[in-house]
Amino acid sequence: MDEAIRQIEKSNIDLEPEVLEAPAVRELLSRYAKAKKLVSYGETMLAAKLDDPAVVARTTGVSLGKAKAVVDTGNSLKGADDVREAFKSGEISVDQASEIARAEQASPGSSRGLLELAQEDSFQALREKSRKLVLEAEQHRRLAERQHEARRARSYQDDLGMIAINLLLEPHVGVPLVNRAESEAGRLFRAAKKDGRPGSIQDEPFERHLADAYAGLLSTGTTTKARKPELVVLVSHEITKRGWNDVQEGEVCKIPGVGPISVERAREIASDAFLTGLFYDGTDLRHLRRWSRTTPPEVLLALQLGEPPEFDGVKCIDCGYRFRNEKEHSLPHVAGGCSSTTNLKWRCYGCHQKKTAEDRKEGKLTPPDPDAERGPPGS
Repeated sequence: MDEAIRQIEKSNIDLEPEVLEAPAVRELLSRYAKAKKLVSYGETMLAAKLDDPAVVARTTGVSLGKAKAVVDTGNSLKGADDVREAFKSGEISVDQASEIARAEQASPGSSRGLLELAQEDSFQALREKSRKLVLEAEQHRRLAERQHEARRARSYQDDLGMIAINLLLEPHVGVPLVNRAESEAGRLFRAAKKDGRPGSIQDEPFERHLADAYAGLLSTGTTTKARKPELVVLVSHEITKRGWNDVQEGEVCKIPGVGPISVERAREIASDAFLTGLFYDGTDLRHLRRWSRTTPPEVLLALQLGEPPEFDGVKCIDCGYRFRNEKEHSLPHVAGGCSSTTNLKWRCYGCHQKKTAEDRKEGKLTPPDPDAERGPPGS
């Protein structure tokens, strides 16, 4: 251990990033990352042995909350051999180990697939999958009561004097508020873009408009005409036929993009909601109908539910990001692309801009030649 420390110290002394080419930087970064994962394993297991977050915090120089998380991760690894071995060999980080071990505790046998996901995809994708597995396992264990008991609010002032408000709300309460705020922020953002004055509010990032939207909702109850339902709950028909008693294997009772909710809560929401029938065969969306006086565009509703059969809500097809996603034509509309579930995909703002730039470079944003479509004279 002492020799390893000396070698890392020597590497730090010799490190001169400014003179390295990009490939060398990436290679060296991967080695430092591997070393960090190996060190994290020993630190985590020793912290669990001490089982004293205060001591761990002082020794490692982290916050008490972070120290407690490390202790909890070490304890959860005691019953997850596959995860512990992968962590020990430096294949996964402490954050990845924590997510996978938590899912393994809630849903035994899930670690194998999550370990593969950790090697192939981003940490965000791993965390979402892990959270989904945990919530699905907890759906039958007083989930509604526990979520209700976990609600809380606190506020504090930061170094700039700004007021920060932290809210923990039950999914069926929080999702409509978030959707309402994001819809209003989108309106503010589009209005600012039309302003056109250099250096004015149109240059501000979307998050600032979102802050203004939340301020309006909290202080004056500002509302905006929603372009989509503020809350969608997806429930398997079999659950309703059994009298809303439980969720069996292969069935769903959840808010797309958020996660499972209790059957009891879903039944309460359904008692005063529009009912929409969704029919699909495997991954093929067959039909959509709404039993109400108004019929919204079926394609838009299908896109908001997400791809079947998971119906995991709206997320960027490229990076998996769930914030501020936009509909984007795989084959651009100007090039004849249709507005269908097969051609319309969700992309976050950054990935949308990148895709548009690639389409422009490849000439896909040029309208088709009408003469070419008609063919040569006399044909």
